[in-house]
Amino acid sequence: MSGGRGSALVVGVVVVTVALAVVFQCEVAEAATYTVGDAGGWSFNVATWPKGKRFRAGDTLVFNYNSGIHNVVAVNKAGYQGCTTPSGAKVYQTGNDQIKLRKGPNFFICTIPGHCQAGMKIAVTAV
Repeated sequence: MSGGRGSALVVGVVVVTVALAVVFQCEVAEAATYTVGDAGGWSFNVATWPKGKRFRAGDTLVFNYNSGIHNVVAVNKAGYQGCTTPSGAKVYQTGNDQIKLRKGPNFFICTIPGHCQAGMKIAVTAV
């Protein structure tokens, strides 16, 4: 009779392992990649680009732009609203930057003088 219990335990462990693998794969498969500004890329007047999209933590935003005249900086809400860069903020400037979203609000601006004020900024909330 103890062989039956051992077999049941092995089957139970296998079922749990498979279930966890399925959950993990589903979680990984849900991450999406979005190109900011779609075909127009990271440019002026993209502030409305996130509207109607549902973002999740772990999704990737791709910022395509001319690196000679633009950049991307992840900022806090105050930096977004005032078009200012907090101390220590990372400046992306490759022209093809990929940034993973964190849960909650995510704010991005271009710090080239006048660009953020002209609408080169986005706010994205990830669930």
